Amino acid sequence: MKSRVQTFTPPNTPTPIGPYHHIAKVGDQIWIGGTAGVDPATDALAGPDVGAQTRQILKSFAVMLAAAGSDLDHVTHVNIFLREMSDFDAMNSAYVEMMGDHRPARTVIAVRELPKPGVLLTMNLTAVTRQP
Repeated sequence: MKSRVQTFTPPNTPTPIGPYHHIAKVGDQIWIGGTAGVDPATDALAGPDVGAQTRQILKSFAVMLAAAGSDLDHVTHVNIFLREMSDFDAMNSAYVEMMGDHRPARTVIAVRELPKPGVLLTMNLTAVTRQP
């Protein structure tokens, strides 16, 4: 039996800025595409600093993962794209605050620019569903 790719963007998450859905799911595998620290209630950045934007991204991920049958404890890998590597420590502080003791594999890359003005970082992730 062939697996079918499901793609969707759940309510109460930022609206994608391009022709894509945030989530792709095949069986128990979940991929969430690049997400910025945008508050879905206002469609504005969650704050001007990397800590506020990091926390908002992970809050949005929690909502997206719940819609896909998962949670932050089932994340297997995170890619983080920072505008400024000097924000690394502040991002890490907010990341630990939101992720607790869970430490999935992670990659952090500095990038020259991001598509939405004021965005200091974006993240994407890979996860698995919760086991029944």
